[in-house]
Amino acid sequence: MPVYNKLVRDRIPEVIEKTGKKFTTRILENEEYIKELKTKSFEELNEYIDTENDKDAVEELADLLEIIHALAECHGANIDQVEQVRKEKAEKRGGFKDKIFLIEVEDE
Repeated sequence: MPVYNKLVRDRIPEVIEKTGKKFTTRILENEEYIKELKTKSFEELNEYIDTENDKDAVEELADLLEIIHALAECHGANIDQVEQVRKEKAEKRGGFKDKIFLIEVEDE
């Protein structure tokens, strides 16, 4: 039996159950949950990095966004609050739309 030891989406046990396979799960404590969400974010980011077309890229970005929603909730916020902070930072420092690549800054 393969061992996964990873955070999965809420309905995955249901999906596995429909196949008739046996499985084991447990509910994580909050600290462990945050740790596993962070681990999952790297997994999904790597999957995004490995995409080769726009459709797959958007699919992986959606997975990352789901993790961001969950992490925001863990930190006592919601996605609207995260979006507000993003907007404030973009207003003060800009976004990434201009594709600026900083090469160097002179030391004084």
